Amino acid sequence: MSGHEFGIVITYDYDGDEADWQAAVDGFIADIDADPRLKGRFTYQVNRALEGPGRIHIGRWDEPETLAHLQGQDFFKAFAGKVGEFAGGAPNATRFGKVAGTTGT
Repeated sequence: MSGHEFGIVITYDYDGDEADWQAAVDGFIADIDADPRLKGRFTYQVNRALEGPGRIHIGRWDEPETLAHLQGQDFFKAFAGKVGEFAGGAPNATRFGKVAGTTGT
């Protein structure tokens, strides 16, 4: 199998300071992009609901070892803590395994 075969969707509501939220998201994305072990093996997308305070994070990775590497990084631990603060507790999180997809996914 090739590509990103595993993933997670994280959802929560946030109606606090947008600058703080955006800075945390931007920093996390930059840290992921700077990690050579994650390049091409882990992707992360952060979205804002078009209506309401909803936030949606989507992470995808190729193998369990890639996720373990990410979770072992200090920047991951710091961001996970921030997401908990933004969510006002543990956010909703659903892990998934890819079954099928269109070309390029």
